[in-house]
Amino acid sequence: MHATQVALVTEPGDPARPNEDFAAVAAPADGAAGALVVLDGVTPPDDDGCRHGVPWFVTRLGTALLETATGSRGTSLADCLVQAIERTAQAHRHTCDLSHPRTPQATAVVCRWDDRTVDHLVLCDSALLVATAGGGVLPVLDSALDGARAVARSAPLGQRAARLEALRNAPGGFHTAAADPAAAGHAVRGSLPRADVTGLAAFTDGVGRWNEVFGLGGWTALHALLAGAGPAAALAAVRAAERADPDGAAHPRGKRHDDATAVVVTLPPVVADCRRPTGS
Repeated sequence: MHATQVALVTEPGDPARPNEDFAAVAAPADGAAGALVVLDGVTPPDDDGCRHGVPWFVTRLGTALLETATGSRGTSLADCLVQAIERTAQAHRHTCDLSHPRTPQATAVVCRWDDRTVDHLVLCDSALLVATAGGGVLPVLDSALDGARAVARSAPLGQRAARLEALRNAPGGFHTAAADPAAAGHAVRGSLPRADVTGLAAFTDGVGRWNEVFGLGGWTALHALLAGAGPAAALAAVRAAERADPDGAAHPRGKRHDDATAVVVTLPPVVADCRRPTGS
């Protein structure tokens, strides 16, 4: 009998700092849907108005999101994210300034599947790769941050960082899951027939660097590495590329090393219901 297989790796960019990523998987059981959640917490400035910190935030948000996604199969993933944001905000609304523009926040990938459908949601620059029954790989990406970066590059050099920051959770900019549940409406969402999907790979941009920063291959090649040698091998390749270019001279990036997380789920084949209809 085939079973769902899961592989997960997560590692901080700096061992002296807490990991600001979050990942969790709920395997389907007793008729319940399976789900995965991957979050990439946004490293804050010195003051973000919150006394708890990003690791606390992503743990709260990710746990709530996994619970709502698996417990409410009739609820869209966007509404599940709305509920998770609201629940997390309520947990520290009375102690922290949630109106601060850099209140703890995160990018998000969430998937939910049963024997009929695979639903997905991607917000900001974490990514999802869907392996299809035909042997292809479908990237699910939110390009809003890329668009915001392009706008910021049109500003004078010394003003680009401030211009990009002004586009955070703003009209025409890019959105993350913070304290405003309306961010869920900006996520990339979709559904696919379960029979068309053989696997899922979700990861933060610390792993996505393999393609987007270092150009080690395309999305199909990255999925082959994640599903074949495994997510730890993909992360090792990223770390090797980072060490080979420690100052970002050949491959410019905001951090020498970033928190990196990947979840790979291999789904069993869908067994067709061959029972004969009753009656004459």
